[in-house]
Amino acid sequence: MGDFEFALVFYHRGYRLRPELQKFRLGIEKSQEAIVNCVGSPSLVKLENKEDLCFISRQAESKKANQKLQNKVTMDQKWTRKQRPVRNPKTERQLLGELYADKAYLEKLLKDEDLMESSTKQGIKVADLVLSGISYLDTRSEFWQQQKPIYARVRERKLRQQRWIRDKKRKPAEVGRYIVKSMEDIDMLLTGDSPEESCKKAERVLKRIQGWSDDEVPNKNELIGNLHSCIGNAQLEMGQMEAALQSHKMDLEFARQNDLRDAVSRALGNVGRVYARIGKFQQAIDTWEEKIPMAKSSLEKTWLFHEIGRCYLELNEAGAAQNYGQKSLQSADEEGDAEWQLHATVLVAQAQVKLKDYRSAIMNFEKALEKAKLIHNEAAQKAIIIALDDVSKSFIEELNKRREEPTVYSLKDYDFSSENTKDDDSEKFREREESEQSAENQDDEKQKEDARNYKEEHGNSKEGGSEQENKEKESKGDERRRDRKEK
Repeated sequence: MGDFEFALVFYHRGYRLRPELQKFRLGIEKSQEAIVNCVGSPSLVKLENKEDLCFISRQAESKKANQKLQNKVTMDQKWTRKQRPVRNPKTERQLLGELYADKAYLEKLLKDEDLMESSTKQGIKVADLVLSGISYLDTRSEFWQQQKPIYARVRERKLRQQRWIRDKKRKPAEVGRYIVKSMEDIDMLLTGDSPEESCKKAERVLKRIQGWSDDEVPNKNELIGNLHSCIGNAQLEMGQMEAALQSHKMDLEFARQNDLRDAVSRALGNVGRVYARIGKFQQAIDTWEEKIPMAKSSLEKTWLFHEIGRCYLELNEAGAAQNYGQKSLQSADEEGDAEWQLHATVLVAQAQVKLKDYRSAIMNFEKALEKAKLIHNEAAQKAIIIALDDVSKSFIEELNKRREEPTVYSLKDYDFSSENTKDDDSEKFREREESEQSAENQDDEKQKEDARNYKEEHGNSKEGGSEQENKEKESKGDERRRDRKEK
């Protein structure tokens, strides 16, 4: 016997004594496979009884079998392929790998007798070409079986699976670093005017995190909602309003399912923003009013009240707009934010213009102008100056209309049925007329003084024309009063 056979014997003995040890079983498999690789499959060995031979050792028979395998087979033997060892298809597939499909195709061609009888242009038979290809693949499979046996392949595959499982179970620190880095990249892309890239990266990260288990990512649901919010913000910047609304609603749904109060507040704010952008102001108001109790800081309340007031102003509900503007201004004062004080003051002034409270609107616009100068916002200064001019014109027109309105006297309080009281009633009538006229003169003087003070504050460019108009209207009012006295 050879070394492989002796090794097999001792491995079997050890396995009988200690069957729990896997090393003996592995040794048996290695020895058997090595013996087959050297002498071939047992099916190739055929014992023949001949009269002139009385005894042939096993070693001699194995050498003779190897010599037969090495001899060049004839065409008939190739055709029948009786000398080729029959391997298990599964084993052969593992040995050849991708080449197994080529061998299967060549073996299929052998069944086509007409093709096998044909020849190429060079006179080479197709059968010889096919058989040479199969022979080459058989040689390669035998080589790989010796270099890398099946048992070694099985063990390598198990080790590879173990490494894959170990790599799949990532450490919490690595997962945390990946998530933090990804969220930072998404925010940087969004703030860097690259909303499309930000949206794509957020979608990739979302898909990857959804494939992880809750053990790997403890706050998985919160993170998924946050990614939906990032996707919605990017879609809003790209002008995809409907998609942004759906993404923020998914964020809101995840937050409510997992009872995440901060996430609910964030989602409500974003949903309201989308509603306001698409012109659904009432839905935006309803959404933001639901968010009011969840606001934590004065700055957040300032923004929230301002946006609600702006929506009411768009709906021509100036009273509600003024109310929320004053709330926004109060929160901005608590926070000490000059920019939001400017925005809130402008909102209050615009609402007062809608309510035709021009005097208060002028005062608030002047306050807003001071805030704009304080924070060096030139665009806001220009807009406020234009608004002040428009309000001033409206205020002057209202004052002129009040002066031009005729005084209507009611005579129902006087009784002329008795001639005895005629003189007394006439005297009372004159006294009342004089008192009303004096009150009217005082009111006119007060309005003139207010108009004069306002004109002095806002420049002399419009003063000349306005004074001339006022003088003409005052002279007309004096003439009408003289006419009434004469009558």
